[in-house]
Amino acid sequence: MNESQPLLAISSLNVNYGGIQALRDLDLVVYPGEIVTLIGANGAGKTTTLRAISRLVDIRSGQMQYRGKNIRRSRPDQIVKMGIAQSPEGRRVLARQSVLTNLELGAYTRSDAKGVQEDIERQFRVFPRLQERKHQLAGTLSGGEQQMLAIARALMSRPKLLLLDEPSLGLAPQVVREIFGVIRDLHAQGVTILLVEQNANLALQVADRGYVLEAGQITLSGQASALLEDEGVKKAYLG
Repeated sequence: MNESQPLLAISSLNVNYGGIQALRDLDLVVYPGEIVTLIGANGAGKTTTLRAISRLVDIRSGQMQYRGKNIRRSRPDQIVKMGIAQSPEGRRVLARQSVLTNLELGAYTRSDAKGVQEDIERQFRVFPRLQERKHQLAGTLSGGEQQMLAIARALMSRPKLLLLDEPSLGLAPQVVREIFGVIRDLHAQGVTILLVEQNANLALQVADRGYVLEAGQITLSGQASALLEDEGVKKAYLG
């Protein structure tokens, strides 16, 4: 794929939840190898954007292209097969299954058993604590370990685009540093990431570019370094 072509291109996206318009004429692009972050207050539409890309919510109108292909009418399982994986808000690991089973289920669209096993070993190298607990039920892990498992499970489908929804939510500062260390490492390996994160300061420090979402609309976008210095962003999101 041409690096100058967007991996993901969204234009004029409109999504309704019941009678409420959750996203309004949203435009967003992600290029190969980037970390792009979406920041905004609770209820701004950040998670809805990721769920629309994963095809977990209905789209009222607009265009969504991935690697040049229209994916607006694709099913969630087709989206995963195409190379888009999501680590959802609140982690949502399979609590009554082991760490190992969670990882195996992350590769459910794949049929290359040898490759799957190699990727499980790779995740255990990235997240050594998961290897220590591989036979433990996921529901008994700490919040930080569950977040590591959610990211590792998403990586098991070998995504070209990784959607991360609030990876720092509810975690202790030391664990947040670990998680963001992994995000930086994935970026260095060339994984393209669309990051939704409540900690705008941290998100903009790790990202290449950012979008500010307010009440379902993009109100500002640009290089992450510029957004970090923007007085409006500082006042609203950076404390």
